[in-house]
Amino acid sequence: MKCPYCGFTQDRVVDSRESKEADSIRRRRECEGCNKRFTTYERIDEIPYMVVKKDGRREKFDRQKVLSGLLHACEKRPVPAADLERIVDETEAYVVDSPERERSTSEVGELIMARLKQIDTVAYIRFASVYRDFKDVREFKAELEDLLGGKDAKKKR
Repeated sequence: MKCPYCGFTQDRVVDSRESKEADSIRRRRECEGCNKRFTTYERIDEIPYMVVKKDGRREKFDRQKVLSGLLHACEKRPVPAADLERIVDETEAYVVDSPERERSTSEVGELIMARLKQIDTVAYIRFASVYRDFKDVREFKAELEDLLGGKDAKKKR
């Protein structure tokens, strides 16, 4: 394993633990070059789970791509990394639970937006603006009004 700090290829495993779901092994490693510690995860390599894009193309599900989109949406927002990791885990579980081993990106995107909406509305709007590909300001305004309408309805109750 290559050290993420110095690039040295010799390390030793300090601790190994199975994940709660027993689908991966978490290993704490210590670099023998710089003595810094880092974490790796070991997972079974299976038939890939796919997402079906809007244009019909199929693409391998990529956890990192989902996390990257969430990080962009939550940039400079007070959203804990643990919440983002939980959204990514739930999204991956949703794709994995598909009997056909694939889900449409619209289903995946709606799931992510629903979770983001509960955590941070600004991050939700950022994510939705990219995901839904708003064509003009009217579409953006309609989404904001819908969001504000839901909050106003909650306040009236």
